[in-house]
Amino acid sequence: MADHVPSPTRTSTVSRRAFLRAAGVAGGIAVAGALPRGPASAQDAGVRADPSAKRGGTLRYGVHTAPAHFDVHQSGTVANIGAQSPMYDTLLRRDPRDGQTIIPDLAYKWEISPDGKKYTFHLRKGVKFHDGADFTAEDVKATYERIAHPPKGIVIPRTPLFATVGEIVVLDPHRIEFRLTEPRPRAFMLGAFASGWNIIVRKKTLEENQGNLRQVMAYPGTGPFRHVSRKDKEVWIMERNPTYWNKGLPYLDRLEVYHMMPFSPELGSSFIAGKLDYARLLDPVSWRKAKEMHGVTAAAFNQSVIQAFWMNMKKKPLADVRVRRAIHLAMDRPTLVEVVKDTAPMQVGGFVYPFHEASTPRAELEKRLGYQKDTKAAVQEARKLMQEAGYGQGIKGLDFLVREANTFKLWAVAIQAMLKEHLNIETNLRVVQISQWFDEAAAGNFDLAISAIVSTLMDPSDYFSAWYGKDGPQNYSGWTNEQFHTLAKQIERELDENKRKTMVRQAEDILEQDPPLIPVAYEQIYDAWYNRVHGQNPSKYFGIYDVVRWDQVWMAQG
Repeated sequence: MADHVPSPTRTSTVSRRAFLRAAGVAGGIAVAGALPRGPASAQDAGVRADPSAKRGGTLRYGVHTAPAHFDVHQSGTVANIGAQSPMYDTLLRRDPRDGQTIIPDLAYKWEISPDGKKYTFHLRKGVKFHDGADFTAEDVKATYERIAHPPKGIVIPRTPLFATVGEIVVLDPHRIEFRLTEPRPRAFMLGAFASGWNIIVRKKTLEENQGNLRQVMAYPGTGPFRHVSRKDKEVWIMERNPTYWNKGLPYLDRLEVYHMMPFSPELGSSFIAGKLDYARLLDPVSWRKAKEMHGVTAAAFNQSVIQAFWMNMKKKPLADVRVRRAIHLAMDRPTLVEVVKDTAPMQVGGFVYPFHEASTPRAELEKRLGYQKDTKAAVQEARKLMQEAGYGQGIKGLDFLVREANTFKLWAVAIQAMLKEHLNIETNLRVVQISQWFDEAAAGNFDLAISAIVSTLMDPSDYFSAWYGKDGPQNYSGWTNEQFHTLAKQIERELDENKRKTMVRQAEDILEQDPPLIPVAYEQIYDAWYNRVHGQNPSKYFGIYDVVRWDQVWMAQG
């Protein structure tokens, strides 16, 4: 990539206040509802059809490699949602025009009780699943019961978002009520309901498959596109849903989703050769070439992902906070970003998104041990900690589980060298496919393990639970810190922005001293598309998971 710091003209940092406005829940509003804009009725509210749009055509979309399984709820990778999302809808959604504003979807309006403990959704009538079945509140209840309270053996990364959901009550076939045990900030809850991950599936589908959809390739949705065919590891083909409830959408007749390795030369060359209309997760070299091409638009935006490696706290050396802190300090992060600069666009960051207003400002972070360009002082402190922990002579034979991808393989070799040089820690690299990596990590079959994990929201209350929370679904280290967990609960409940920001910084300090994982970098996304593609402008998006339905995209004919 040309530079490692995101340009303010190409990326967007959304303040909490702006987020509240976008969610329609600013200030002390006790009752919030999604009201239709313009002359249309409430039942028609949603993404509006563009009168200038042309109908027809096929969009060829290149994105992440093929999914290891098909259960979107259980997934944490764009390999699932990038391909499958066009077939499904959610209760609420992010407006694809800005990627931020929350608008109606299968729920055309909602109310929040004055005490913030009841969310009532009014559901659209006449919506059909692709198999012809009627959509009702029972499907919403079955979907969210599974997300909020997964059955044994089912792990859903978004479960912590709904930790306070006590009951889900069907009031009638088209009204459903979520009853919380205690209130949460409205923007947080509405953002959770609007997550692209929380697709609505049929109650019958879940019952027929014992609540596990990992091996069910094309379970029926209500979305703008429906399944046609899939060739494993190559392409997933969908066609326009002719009975889609949002009249006038989608515009495209056909969607072809090509499975390609992210940041790969194959993806870049396919786009540059004109074999794809839209490419996501381009490598920096191909992206720069695409940016110079006539008739092509390129965009960069921040991604809702941390690149990190975990330390198994069931293993004696890594259970010692001094050892974990020493490993954290031994990382030369500017060099790690440099290592992959022509493979993937990355930026240095700590335990909170570096582009979030609550995080330590970049200039301040770069003065902190572990983030400085000159690593001498950090390494000296790391060696001192190892000596105090009784590992002054180092540690031998650690199993380093590496997720199959160019970035992780490059980083693993660099990290292996840093650990050896700085701390005399010796590791054995073990590269595995993505599905095996998550299985091994969840089972604790590793000493160190490098990958990337996502959050649903940029709000720390989301990933403080999912990534760092006690028994959090992505807390692969098995880390606990009661001081942090107590503070994280307070952050969840706090509505005052300034107080909350102060508490997030306090939480950051705890994480620096007692790392649950080792942050390596934060990803950016490089997209490019030919100008015949209209209706998609991701430059202000946060991540690639909420706005991947393609219902608003159209192709200029000829």
